[in-house]
Amino acid sequence: MNVIRKNVLEQFKQNHSDIREQLNAWLTEAESAHWKTPHDIKKKYRSASFLSNNIVIFNIKGNHYRLAVQVNYSLEIVFIKKIGAHTEYSKWKF
Repeated sequence: MNVIRKNVLEQFKQNHSDIREQLNAWLTEAESAHWKTPHDIKKKYRSASFLSNNIVIFNIKGNHYRLAVQVNYSLEIVFIKKIGAHTEYSKWKF
């Protein structure tokens, strides 16, 4: 998958060093993946949530953080929308 807006992750890691390893692992896995359907994501990430408009929410670091991306399955693009603490998630609008 081609991951767009990786700088969002880089900026977040600068302020949250406790999640650096997990974000690096997620990014490596996402870039090597070939997700064609939400089911492909669910096979690897059982706790992933799927919203309208192909928004996928990943729980990172034991659900302490949430990562929101938009996936274009046919073009194999993952667009990073937001990342934040679990407590911030309820305020996000998509």
